[in-house]
Amino acid sequence: MNVDAAEIAEQTAVVEEEIARAGRVIDFISGQEIPATPEEVGAVQPFARQLVEDYGYPKASIRTRPQWHVKARPSDRTKKYPVDIAVFKGESHTDEDLYIVVECKKKKRKDGRSQLEDYLRLSGAVLGVWTNGEERLFLRKTVTGGSIDFEEIPNLPRYGERIEDIGLYARKSLRPTHNLRATFRATRNYLAANAVGMTRDEALAQQIINLVFCKIYDERFTEPDATVRLRAGLGEPASEVAARARELFKAVTDQYDDVFDPSDQLTLDDASIAYVVGELQPYALIECDRDVVADAFETFIGPSLKGAQGQFFTPRNVVRLAITMVQPQVRDRVVDPACGSGGFLVEVLRNLWHQVDERGGELRWPERETDSEKQKVAIRSIRGIDKDAFLSKVAKAYMAVLGDGRGGVFCENSLAPETWHAKTADEVRDNSFDVVLTNPPFGKKLKVQEASVLARYSLGHKWARSGTGFQQSATLTDGQAPQILFIERCLDLLKAGGRLGIVVPESMLCNPSHRFIVSYILTRARIRAVVSMPEELFQPYTHAKTAIVLIEKYASGEQREDHDVFMAIARWCGHDSRGHEIPHDDLPVITERLGKFLEGEPLEFDHLGFTVRSSDIQDLVYLPKYYNPELQDRLDDLAQTHDMLVLGDLADDGVVEVTTGHEVGKLAYGTGPIPFIRTSDIANWEIKSDPKHGVSGEIYKRYAARQNVEVGDILMVRDGTYLVGTCAMVTELDARILFQSHILKFKSKDHDKLEPELLLALLSAPIVKEQIWSKRFTQDIIDTLGSRWRELVLPVPRDPHSRNQISAEVRKAIDLRSEARLSARKAVMHVAPHGSLDPEVEYDFLVIGRS
Repeated sequence: MNVDAAEIAEQTAVVEEEIARAGRVIDFISGQEIPATPEEVGAVQPFARQLVEDYGYPKASIRTRPQWHVKARPSDRTKKYPVDIAVFKGESHTDEDLYIVVECKKKKRKDGRSQLEDYLRLSGAVLGVWTNGEERLFLRKTVTGGSIDFEEIPNLPRYGERIEDIGLYARKSLRPTHNLRATFRATRNYLAANAVGMTRDEALAQQIINLVFCKIYDERFTEPDATVRLRAGLGEPASEVAARARELFKAVTDQYDDVFDPSDQLTLDDASIAYVVGELQPYALIECDRDVVADAFETFIGPSLKGAQGQFFTPRNVVRLAITMVQPQVRDRVVDPACGSGGFLVEVLRNLWHQVDERGGELRWPERETDSEKQKVAIRSIRGIDKDAFLSKVAKAYMAVLGDGRGGVFCENSLAPETWHAKTADEVRDNSFDVVLTNPPFGKKLKVQEASVLARYSLGHKWARSGTGFQQSATLTDGQAPQILFIERCLDLLKAGGRLGIVVPESMLCNPSHRFIVSYILTRARIRAVVSMPEELFQPYTHAKTAIVLIEKYASGEQREDHDVFMAIARWCGHDSRGHEIPHDDLPVITERLGKFLEGEPLEFDHLGFTVRSSDIQDLVYLPKYYNPELQDRLDDLAQTHDMLVLGDLADDGVVEVTTGHEVGKLAYGTGPIPFIRTSDIANWEIKSDPKHGVSGEIYKRYAARQNVEVGDILMVRDGTYLVGTCAMVTELDARILFQSHILKFKSKDHDKLEPELLLALLSAPIVKEQIWSKRFTQDIIDTLGSRWRELVLPVPRDPHSRNQISAEVRKAIDLRSEARLSARKAVMHVAPHGSLDPEVEYDFLVIGRS
């Protein structure tokens, strides 16, 4: 998946939940609410959490708020300098017990080392850390005679360890980390600045991945009580650390000579290898909660290098959800036709091995027999394809180092099987897999244009409406997005009755232009589950909105039958828009409920898991929020005291007239004083035009009669990014305007039945706003309400007094705002006598209210 720079710029980055709350954050150590400064969010809080979760220091031994202070100079008795993070030897926070001082800066700041050294020099602390969230260094203070010196050390000791124990890790003492991305970011930034003879991210990525393979190999083949080989000890020369690493990599390449080339080497300089080893050495990578290889690749190969090919990797919690969807069994054959670095394959293999372990335990198999069965499963069950030579090699190596299955990974174009090598064609046949699990590359600008490829796919042809369905034409498309072709390719690979778990753009499940895809799927398979993902899922690399879908291919001769479709809406995915981990993740709960659904157990029926009968799916729309049962429950509750009026019915009955505006073209902007209202000009029930977009009187006359804007009309944003559903009422100050096609105009034609002011209040009510959100479909990078405004249910109070009171309050609010605007415009006119203005411009300032 990818999105270009212009698209990213158009999106407003979704900030962390804490920052959205009036710029405040909850301090991880003290629990206090504090200002969410860039330094606090990007450096202090992440490292404080790492001290607890990765290094094991108790919160009681750490001080963040109120801040600990150290001396500014030897004679300073008040201790003026505040410390970002202070770590003590125990729960007693005294000068004598101060152990570690952490100095934090905001992103991109490089200064602070000298400040950290001053803190260490003027306090009893012996260890110091400097970090800006992207880079970090560790210092040790030594006092010899009257001299104080500082040396860089590979890492911090964990809680309870001596400084001298750094790098002397037994295999059983390694622990997973909660934030590998932070470790890889720090590594990448260090190498970019310091690695000798190597600056390109692709080359650095290959070297880091080689070291990751060394680390995984070391963890797998080191006895629990033995010391790991990939380590960097305190004061150990970088040459010795690098020599051990190169020896270890030689062992890896010798054992897996069918994966690695003889030319594959660790070519980083000794100091860089020692730095990387120092960063990685405390962790057990094979136990981490993320795909370490994908994390490394994401960090080192930025969007500018890999975005054009849509190479964004699937977070581990999504992989687990998808695996729960397809429920692979030991005897199943599984393929990922867009395997990337092997994230899906690795997790499936771990899942199958777990089943083998359980079976071996039940039957009391000897360990050798269990290992043999695991080997058979890896070789027999797992296949992967990727057209990127580097990624397919990484996937092959990853599988090999973890325990095999490497022989089933191939470098080919999955969409063009006629070009495959003979071995691939023999190993990956159509109609031969029980499970397909994949996250295909997708993005707005990715297109498959080769006619020979398009011709082999039904979805490579143009489709047209035919009655209530769609009909394939004989005409090829000019180009088709690969994710659409991958749908058909995956169904081809599946056996009858097989299961497909796939990541797709959410727009594929709802947009009118994509309904033919859903129609095609339903001719060959049933859609059994759809989980909508939050926009942050693939951020910070792309804003693409996605869903995970379970599709079951019809068994031979099976008839289409009514069935339950599991749906869920994930609002949190465990990280924010910048990729930082947050404590909110809906996916484990959804995964659990999906498992219950597939086992036939009852569900709670809320947005984290509910079912819809396939016969109740409307117009091929498989978007979970469209069917959210929580919203329907609230509407049902309101029906006890309100008349529930459907907006489309009101339009059909002539109570309300609904129209859209027109596009005048950018060349018309600035040609005159008549406001041309765009979606961004509507806010807080007011129309605030931008003078740069004024149009001439001639253009106004061309559209004015058709738009027929009158006082009391209501403008509502239909298409946009975050403004869909925003409303404003036309007042005397706004009557002479034009508005664009992305805006709907509601005109109350029968004030006795529905006053304009009451209509404005209803359209702005939270329950209607929630409906609008559920009916907004993502189209590329913007949302659209489309014609689904007709489905909005307006809860009109049955009590006449309540209705009149609402209308009166709205009228009062509109009048007060109009008076304030008019007073402001009159004040402006005192600056320049209106007689000096062009008559049309003068009218515009006095009456229309342009700013």
